[in-house]
Parts: sequence; structure tokens; C-alpha cells
Amino acid sequence: MKAAILGGWLADRILGDPARFHPVAGFGRVAYALERCLWRRSRVAGVAHVALLVAGASAIGLSRKRVLRAAFVWASLGGRSLEAAAMKLGSELESGDIVRARALAPTLVGRDPSELDAAELSRATVESVAENTSDAVVAPLLWAAIGGAPAVAAYRAINTLDAMVGHKDERYREFGWAAARLDDLANWPAARLTALLAIGAAPLVGGSSRDAWRAAWRDGRHHPSPNAGRVEGAFAGALGIRLGGLNRYSHGVERRADLGAGPPPGIADIARSVKLARIVSVGALLVAIRMAR
Repeated sequence: MKAAILGGWLADRILGDPARFHPVAGFGRVAYALERCLWRRSRVAGVAHVALLVAGASAIGLSRKRVLRAAFVWASLGGRSLEAAAMKLGSELESGDIVRARALAPTLVGRDPSELDAAELSRATVESVAENTSDAVVAPLLWAAIGGAPAVAAYRAINTLDAMVGHKDERYREFGWAAARLDDLANWPAARLTALLAIGAAPLVGGSSRDAWRAAWRDGRHHPSPNAGRVEGAFAGALGIRLGGLNRYSHGVERRADLGAGPPPGIADIARSVKLARIVSVGALLVAIRMAR
């Protein structure tokens, strides 16, 4: 599995997401079709929805061919696309095109961008880079190392289902409960590894490992997510900035606790967060290769 992990990581770094016939998009269509059959305002229905889809994805990952295992890792990673989206939004902010930056924001964040100014768009982007480095880079590598292609396929299915149905609105509050809780569980180890890697890499982006540790473990526990708080806190401390604040979503407004003790992030901090994400990605690759059989 070591070669498959390295091959999948290199494919993501060189090629980014598959341009056509992305397996995750195909999985999403299947998940939506099954949702139309099973949807109820019921946790039991949501459990059945998740169980069928995750089991199916894991079974597809049982192939013993090395090239297919590498393809599963590649399709589960999203590091290059995440970084490109963040840098593009940062470029629009640097040019002063706030309208274009707001239009790009939904590729990174779930909050309503219509009233976000440059400062809030910068914060949203840095927070997205931090959280998605864990979800779309470190977690797939870690699960590939732990359980091979079946585990990484199951993880990507869980993470995709959380994005699709793990919401707090009226339709998904009960039906999406299982997907959201399972995603929290699946991302728990990766979030801690991501935080530790960011803490270790802090001096490489001009920050302090001590500040990153403090923001991850002291401030991060006040975040509503058991995982995002640790990761965003570590990035905030490593970059010497402060994350958190008022976020507006379709289901309402949420107040997030402050993470880190520095100033709010500026436009230049987007590129710094991407640099940190790349370093964390390399660290996660080395850990995964060391762990894999």
C-alpha cells in the first residue's frame, strides 16, 4: 500500500482532481438517488442511508491491483484543488474585486458570502484551508495507511455524505445525524495529526509552535466541532493570527470562539495558510508511508 499512497499523493499534486468522471461525483449521484428513496425525518432512515453507501464504497475498494489502489487514494485527495481555490480567491481580493471573490467563496466555505468583506473572506478562506487540509489530505492518507483502499473509499464516502446531508436545517437535522456523527468519528484521528503537524511546522511559516499548541488545545476545545477547532486553532497559532467570529449560514447565525491570540487574518495570510497546508501534506504523506504495510 506504500506505493499506492505515494502514487495517489503524487497524482493529486501533479494533476489535481480528475477533470472528468470523478468517482466522488458519481458516488454523490448514487447517494442522492438513494436519498430520494429512503428520506424520512428519521435517524433510523439516515443510518440505513449511510450504512448502505459506505459499505458499497468499501466493497469497491477491495481491488488488489496496485494501480487501482493508487487511483482510490488519488480520487480521495483534494489538496491541490483546495490550494488552487484559496489562491484564486486571494488573488481576487488582492486585485480589489470583492464581487468576484464572493462568487468564488462557495467553492471553499458553506457560509453566506453575500455580505462578507475582504477581512471576513480572508478569515473564511484560511479556516477552510485549515479544516479541509485535515479532511481532504491528511484523513485520506491516514485511512489508506490504516486499512488500505477499502478504508480510504469508506472514509471518502462518509465525508461526502456529511457534506451532502450532515446539515442542521429542517430537512436533514434527523436524516443527516448519522452522517455527521460518523464523519466526526472518522476525522478524529486525522484532525489531531493535522494539528500536531501544523504545530511542528509553525516556525517554517514564521510562527511559534508554542502558540500553535496553545491555540489548538486551549482554544480549539471551545469550537462546536470536535475536530475543526483543533485544526483551525493549530493553524491560527502557527500563523500568528486569530480565527473565529460570527458566521452566517443558511440555517442561521453561529458565533465561533476566538482561536489564537494574534490579529485577524489579512489577504496575505491566505498564501501563508496554503504554504502551511503544503508542509502538513508532506508530513502526513511521510507518516502514512511509515504506517502502511
